[in-house]
Amino acid sequence: MFNGKWQSCGLAVLRIAVGAVFLTHGYQKIFKMHLGGVAGFFGHIGIPLPMLAAIVVMVVEFVGGILLITGLATRIPAVLLAIDMIVALLVVHLRNGYLKSGGELPFLLLASVICLALAGGGAGSIKRA
Repeated sequence: MFNGKWQSCGLAVLRIAVGAVFLTHGYQKIFKMHLGGVAGFFGHIGIPLPMLAAIVVMVVEFVGGILLITGLATRIPAVLLAIDMIVALLVVHLRNGYLKSGGELPFLLLASVICLALAGGGAGSIKRA
């Protein structure tokens, strides 16, 4: 009953939902917090080279989210987003109390992008078309 077609559809649902979350967070960093705000936050929490790190994270989250949603690419942005979430978990959420700091979302996003990096993006992608 549940063959590869359904698995592929499930991956597509995951890819689009996770992409939307990252796109939203990237959008917030770019258009609401701006580079100075993100770099200032990163500097405050001890991220080295906060300006460069802010640029990288803003691009990875915004463009990576778009790539996941469209399915134009899945595995490379998924790996980069996994690194993003590992850093977020280690630097922010584990230091400040996993539950207290809302560590569940980055953990879930990490698991999701690892799944997408390993399995691909599934059905309905521009790449497959």
